Amino acid sequence: MTSMETSTNERATRAAVADAQTADDSGRRIVPEIDGVTVRAARTVVDSRGELTELFATAWYESVEPVAHAYLVVAAPGSIRGWVVHDHQDDHLTYLSGRVRVVLYDARTGSPTEGVVAEHYFGSNNRCHLIIPAGVFHLVQNVGTEDALFTNHPSRPYRHDAPDKRRLPVDTDLIPYTVTR
Repeated sequence: MTSMETSTNERATRAAVADAQTADDSGRRIVPEIDGVTVRAARTVVDSRGELTELFATAWYESVEPVAHAYLVVAAPGSIRGWVVHDHQDDHLTYLSGRVRVVLYDARTGSPTEGVVAEHYFGSNNRCHLIIPAGVFHLVQNVGTEDALFTNHPSRPYRHDAPDKRRLPVDTDLIPYTVTR
């Protein structure tokens, strides 16, 4: 090894940045919190017949409006849904299969977590319920190799004549997050 190779190796070693902590001692992933966002593990019961996953119960939450609308989303591998934000409705999402990255951005003026970005991973191995309050932008990306399935039970019925949904392009510079493909 030449002295030039040694100095290059030493410089690379010194310049390498240490990984940030991503999980606690119990193995639970560390994710920045956004005020009003709720993540709850989905209970899945497995027996000789297969699986049953609980989708929603009002008793799980202190205050939740009655379910007004429900739909199933099938996200193709590599697909990206977002950035979207609602002015009035809260989304109540349940991630069931596949593997998705969900990125949240708190754009609510005056929120205690205004400007915070949080990144979550859900799917077959981590079924979860996620409540996203109005004013929080969200993006769902299928990062797996198969279709991903999730449901939404938003707090308001969908209005085809006046949807409560606004969008930004995936590559917007208005949200401090770069979507990797």
